[in-house]
Order: sequence, then structure tokens, then C-alpha cells
Amino acid sequence: MTLIHRRDSLRADKTNQARLAANKKIEMLYDSEVVEVLGSNEPKGVTGIRIRNTVTGSSHELAVHGLFIAIGHSPATALFKGKLDMDKDGYIQTGPDSTHTSVAGVYAAGDVKDKVFRQAVTAAGMGCMAALEAERFLAVAHAGELPVKV
Repeated sequence: MTLIHRRDSLRADKTNQARLAANKKIEMLYDSEVVEVLGSNEPKGVTGIRIRNTVTGSSHELAVHGLFIAIGHSPATALFKGKLDMDKDGYIQTGPDSTHTSVAGVYAAGDVKDKVFRQAVTAAGMGCMAALEAERFLAVAHAGELPVKV
């Protein structure tokens, strides 16, 4: 397995970096990025990738049978810019211990809100919180009461 990283170091916690370094089955390619996926039509599949060094600009091909891409942790929130309060990094801001946003009836959870843990399990928990808060909001609205932003 080859892990390709666009910078010269990882930002993962030290324990996971040590595990990665100790695993002899994983080769690290730093300062590199995948610029092209190579493949065949018959049979259809991936046969390789073209990798560019981000420092020197040189490129080379690497034979592979599969590819998993993790692009990073930039929240996909551009569509909400100017509509919901966000921090300087583009994450949607929510109330303390809540998923409610600056707009009544709009809730944020997971990758658009969480820049600390960035884990599927925490996103799922936040999603549940958002669903429960939305349900309460709708119950209040259905009862004819005006929703109050907390």
C-alpha cells in the first residue's frame, strides 16, 4: 500500500503516525499528489496513477489496482455563505451544546460543523442531535408557537 500525501508531514496524532511508520506494508510518498488515474476499458479498471511531486514538479507513474481518495477536511459550505454564520475556516457555527445555526429551523451537523474530531461516528451523533432538534422545532411550529432562536 502506498499513502500519498501532498505535504512534507502528516497532521495526524502522534500515536497514529507512529503506527503508520511501524507498518512495513505501507510506503509513504510525501510532497506528492495524484494528477491522473490510469485504466483500461476491457476489462474496465484502474491500472495505475500518475503522481506529481509538489516541490519539484516532476511526475512518474505507479502501477496500482485500486485507489482511495481522501481530499481533506475543508467543509462543503460555500452554498451557505452569507446565509448562515460561519467561522473564518468556513465551518457553520452552532449554538453551544446544540446544532442550531443562526437561522431558526436550520441545523448543522458533521463535516460542515465539526472541525475538531472529523469522525463518522461523531457526525452520526450530531446528525441524531440535529434530527431531534428539528423535530422539536417542527412540533413548536405546528403548535402555532413562534420558534425562538436560542
